[in-house]
Amino acid sequence: MTRIDGRAADQLRPIEIIPNFNQFAEGSCLIRCGNTQVLCTASVEEKTPPHVPDGEGWVTAEYSMLPRANRERSRRDVSKLKLSPRSAEIQRLIGRALRCAVDLKKLGPRSITVDCDVLQGDGGTRTASVTGGFVALSFALYKLMEQGILKEMPLKTCVAAISAGIVNDELLLDLCYEEDSAAQVDLNCVMTGEGELVELQGTGEGRSFTIKEQQALVELCAKGIQEVQAIQKAALGG
Repeated sequence: MTRIDGRAADQLRPIEIIPNFNQFAEGSCLIRCGNTQVLCTASVEEKTPPHVPDGEGWVTAEYSMLPRANRERSRRDVSKLKLSPRSAEIQRLIGRALRCAVDLKKLGPRSITVDCDVLQGDGGTRTASVTGGFVALSFALYKLMEQGILKEMPLKTCVAAISAGIVNDELLLDLCYEEDSAAQVDLNCVMTGEGELVELQGTGEGRSFTIKEQQALVELCAKGIQEVQAIQKAALGG
């Protein structure tokens, strides 16, 4: 099939990561994946939640979409007096992914909150948030190292994410909104720099799918994530 934007089946949308987009946050970036744009900021606090063991740190995330990030205006969560179930599920995913990259003992008794605010959504907002969130988190940790607050870098690995899906029985990488809306199967994948899986979210939207198809989708994501991680590395000056 011919994709809407003319990409090959295994081709990513153009990805750009603009570092230090917010002058006040300890770490930040703007990530653009095609027409999806997410502002990621990392904020450091010298305290931890009650459930965190003594001497350890914590990394968490919050996710939100601006009211006109999509084709029609949506209500702000604050106006509904509660977080939408979708936003709550996505921010838990981002938090889990980012914690996987950090040695919480080396982080010490402090918290880092990564805010992922979708300025424009055209598919893949959660995967863009994980990818950009890691860059913002890394910048915050570099700053703590420069300030002498941390003696050892807590990062254990890098994490990045991408989506893939089956549309009209064809496997496609990095779905845009129109493709995602028509997908028979949708899969989000988070991986480490070593190519190990952190999280898989696979759903049969229009039909069930086989283990062989799942494995093919994961392999497609692995190819894309390798390319994404090279972009992350360049944004971080590596």
